[in-house]
Amino acid sequence: MLTLYAVPVSLYCAKLRIVLRHKRLSFDELPPPGGYGSDEYKKLVPAGSLPALIHDGLQISDSEAIGEYLNEAFPDPDMLPGTPADRAKLRELSRFHDTRLEPVVRALFPHISANKRDKQFVEQQWQSLVERLDQIEVLLPKNKRSLTLADCGLPITAIWIAFLSAQFERENPMDGLLATYLENLGDHQAVAAEIESYQASLNAWQKTL
Repeated sequence: MLTLYAVPVSLYCAKLRIVLRHKRLSFDELPPPGGYGSDEYKKLVPAGSLPALIHDGLQISDSEAIGEYLNEAFPDPDMLPGTPADRAKLRELSRFHDTRLEPVVRALFPHISANKRDKQFVEQQWQSLVERLDQIEVLLPKNKRSLTLADCGLPITAIWIAFLSAQFERENPMDGLLATYLENLGDHQAVAAEIESYQASLNAWQKTL
């Protein structure tokens, strides 16, 4: 029995839904009891963070830890294939996304509303975003391959970058090799299904702004 505590517009929750979809695993998705970070939820998940996975009494938080656990517990299809060197490069790409690219994107969230926007901060942060995209492009595979754990975060980050580009009236900086990489990922059913679902959730969230 797999239970995923998640919220619809969390990037890291979406990342794990791609893993679960690709492995064709049945799971229950629930909102955190009492809300994100609540005392009630912390009784189940001490860190109070999302996503979190409960599997036969085992509780795991942190999307990277959960993804690797799922890949070992349910190894077909293997989402960390190849040699130790291959897997290290996949982890390098995944960690870069989570620790270098995503935080730059997330820092822009408080500035989505025009009346709360610091234009100077947005300008500086946008330059940092472009730099991070140039850096991650070097880590991308040059050819199509099977879906890996390293591929599950960037498609959702790309949705946010497109959304922020529209909000800030800027050209979407995801082009070239990045655009080709994302197009190839969209050929995977698990990615395409999550993109469709996530975009609908983001559109609904946008109406609350």
